[in-house]
Amino acid sequence: MVAGEPSGDALGARLAAELLAADPILDLYGAGGTAMRAAGVRTIIDTAELSVMGFAELGRELGRVLRSFAQLRRELREQTPDLFIPIDFPDFNLPLCRSARKAGAPVFYYVSPQVWAWRRGRIETIARSVTRMVVLFPFEEEIYRRHGVDAHFVGHPLAESVAASRPSGQTRRELGIDPAARVLALLPGSRRREVELMLPPMLEAAKRIGGQSPAGTVPGTVPGTVPVIAEAPSLAPGLVAGVLERLGHKGVACRRGDTYNLLAASDAALVTSGTATLESALVGCPMVVAYRMSAFSYTLARRLVKVPYIAMPNLLLGREVVCELVQEQAGAARMAAEASVLLGDGERRARMLADFEEIRRLLARPGSARRAAALALELLS
Repeated sequence: MVAGEPSGDALGARLAAELLAADPILDLYGAGGTAMRAAGVRTIIDTAELSVMGFAELGRELGRVLRSFAQLRRELREQTPDLFIPIDFPDFNLPLCRSARKAGAPVFYYVSPQVWAWRRGRIETIARSVTRMVVLFPFEEEIYRRHGVDAHFVGHPLAESVAASRPSGQTRRELGIDPAARVLALLPGSRRREVELMLPPMLEAAKRIGGQSPAGTVPGTVPGTVPVIAEAPSLAPGLVAGVLERLGHKGVACRRGDTYNLLAASDAALVTSGTATLESALVGCPMVVAYRMSAFSYTLARRLVKVPYIAMPNLLLGREVVCELVQEQAGAARMAAEASVLLGDGERRARMLADFEEIRRLLARPGSARRAAALALELLS
């Protein structure tokens, strides 16, 4: 099993748990993180060694990534597994799929690469090297099957598992937040570089909304708005605290690995584009989506990406469900203006919440990871 990002680690963990529940003597190993290890996967490479963002950032980490790739390719060639399970992360995993097939191992690709978004030519590579594909969005199944790929939509595990584990009032009490206050969740991302780029403008936006910024407030300011930071467990301990200290925001509440409860206790959120946009929608927290990357990465991405949106809620429903702010637009002033609207009880907020319910109905298929595990085990038989 090979997961290269925190979201893949979470998905891999659910699949691993179901595989071992069905067949406890399986030996699951490969590249994963804390979630996959906890589920019983023996990791020879940590996902943190592979998780980088953008083309420029990959250049800086290329040596480490290539060493990990070479190690996994040797495993496939010399210790051919009975089944290879790549999890998303296509630029890394698709070449490994080819190595696995050459070595005689069937390939069960868990979580489709988003070929419908960019580089559609990869479908032909997938058709040649992937034995069976699991997709998490219903429209993907037909795309792959048209190209001869044995693709199966099983439902999205997040639609089953994303939920708060305690009442929102309890979360607010634990954070010392007045029950009457408006709460703005800040989700700056799951990678170091994302946090460094996204957290500063998010914090400034929160100050502007609360009327505390010398740079000025925005129309519709919501005085007393309290920001809370959802710190991804994949981040190095102390990273977020270091950014807060450097910017003079040491009093801002921050919880690590408690994202769903923070979202459930919040009135709105500023969310870095990624899996968190889907998680926020499934929790039911209105959001503004923002993303920044290096200028070089952005220039290349504009040439390669062929979809009109970056946020998964917008892609799923084919329209602008949530506001997207990219690069220069993802500044504090624009984030504050958009988020302040959602902190009220207006029509835009109500419409967004109704759209989130539609997304949940679209993706929810109870037992999705169990069905995926059954499809994988068929290849072992």
